[in-house]
Amino acid sequence: MTTPSWTFLTNHTHVLICLQRDPDLRVRELALQVGITERAVLRIISELTEAGYLEIHKDGRRNHYRIKGNRPLRHPVESKHKLVGVLNALA
Repeated sequence: MTTPSWTFLTNHTHVLICLQRDPDLRVRELALQVGITERAVLRIISELTEAGYLEIHKDGRRNHYRIKGNRPLRHPVESKHKLVGVLNALA
């Protein structure tokens, strides 16, 4: 049996899982862990920040990320659930 090319979780979720484990990860480290390009990580971080799911705090030249877990999930099927519940279940 061949391994499927799809996964159950999106790259957005993968980035959030990684940042929940280590909120001080660099973009390069995130890209390596998720298996996507640094440009894709930057786009995802920007989208998550714009949507209010992520805050970025500068610490010198480094970023520290804070996940806003009390935000509801976006899709109508899961909108009654909070982000923190998903991330805690996967931790």
